[in-house]
Amino acid sequence: MSPPFHIERAVPAQVDALCAIERAAVQLFRGHPAWPAYEAASLPPDQLEAAIARGLVWVALGEAGAPVGFVWLDDEAGGDAVAVAEIDVLPRHGRRGIGAALLEHACAWARAAGYRRVDLGTLADVPWNAPFYARHGFRPMDKHAPAYAALLAHDRAHGFPDRLRVFMSRPLEPAAPGDWTAWPAPAKLNLFLRITGRRPDGYHELQTVFRLLDWGDELRLRVRGDGEIRRVGGAPGVPADDDLAVRAARLLREHAGVGAGADIGIDKRIPMGGGLGGGSSDAATALVALNHLWGCGLDEDALAGLGRRLGADVPVFVRGRSAWAEGVGERLTPLALPRRWYVVLDPRAHVPTAGLFQAPELTRNAAPATIPSFVSGEAAENAFEPVVRARYPEVAAALDWLGGFGRARLSGSGGCVFLETASRGQARRVARQCPAAFAAHVAPGVDTSPLRRALARHRGAAGNASTPAQR
Repeated sequence: MSPPFHIERAVPAQVDALCAIERAAVQLFRGHPAWPAYEAASLPPDQLEAAIARGLVWVALGEAGAPVGFVWLDDEAGGDAVAVAEIDVLPRHGRRGIGAALLEHACAWARAAGYRRVDLGTLADVPWNAPFYARHGFRPMDKHAPAYAALLAHDRAHGFPDRLRVFMSRPLEPAAPGDWTAWPAPAKLNLFLRITGRRPDGYHELQTVFRLLDWGDELRLRVRGDGEIRRVGGAPGVPADDDLAVRAARLLREHAGVGAGADIGIDKRIPMGGGLGGGSSDAATALVALNHLWGCGLDEDALAGLGRRLGADVPVFVRGRSAWAEGVGERLTPLALPRRWYVVLDPRAHVPTAGLFQAPELTRNAAPATIPSFVSGEAAENAFEPVVRARYPEVAAALDWLGGFGRARLSGSGGCVFLETASRGQARRVARQCPAAFAAHVAPGVDTSPLRRALARHRGAAGNASTPAQR
């Protein structure tokens, strides 16, 4: 008999419900010596929403479809460990296995994502805290070990009493051959885009700045022994043979001469046809991840070369660094950009790139820009923006609305538009006012792709597990 709940990734619209679950669950600690600290430490909605956007929160939905529990993972410490930031179940739904299912679901994802352990801080003397986690493979650890510095700082910042709290850790085995693995495929923004000419082969000479985001799709990959490349699910309306991730896997298999195959599943979050590089990023993640899983041994240059055969944007995702780009997008110079948060608005308009390149009104002979002219703000336009604005009223409306908060820009050839802000709070305040006609996403820009971090974890999981001190 199936349980009266199911688990899925949380969505931003559930933030308020999850905060309410936490407030209800914390009431169980009334009368405990740690109660004053627990009462004061309310869940930060903006941080929870950011974690949801990155796919780090899972929710248990009851029979009526309403949230009854959730688990939130925190990867801020970096490296090969991830922490349980919060796990709560509505008290009236307790003792039904929901907490255990959420915990196991989160640990299974962490293992698939290449993490080697899951950490947490909890109360030592509460039956549904430390004893519960012990039954699920968590061991008490030395909270003063360097590996737990972030957890200890969090506890002290919230006034949790040292004598009552214990830190615990659960080691995770590396994914075995034939297991599913999880890999990020981040979105990108074009902070400016200029067309400086047209080559004899018909391709356009571009200059742009690719800004990688810590938000995007997730690829699930499982090695097959029969050489078949099969897509499991996939984007609606995209045949498997046209899917860039499938094409990337087949190209790598043929180039490297391997006999293995793969099952490919994609959790799509990046809007299709939005100028955010979703298909290109999926392709790059397939190349990088399968090069590791199949043991092909190709270096970054070789993978970027294969990526270029799939699309002009694929190499920047393979190399995994925000960059100044020239040529058709293949000549890349890594850039260190200021820490910024972005409001990305999806006007739900699919904008085909090919048609825009043929537009007679497109400016194709702009004077070349330089990196200093971009840094100074002189080079900030997008050559496609006036064309898209004139042809797609939904995009024009999104630019106009977002422009009420600052300088709104088109990404790539559209149709998504974005606003750069200095903080997560500022971006979230804008996104929460988004009209129903659009969908808003909030994400930080990053200089180094989450795909590079994931590759380092998976490589480490193959042989270099960390072993913090056990108490």
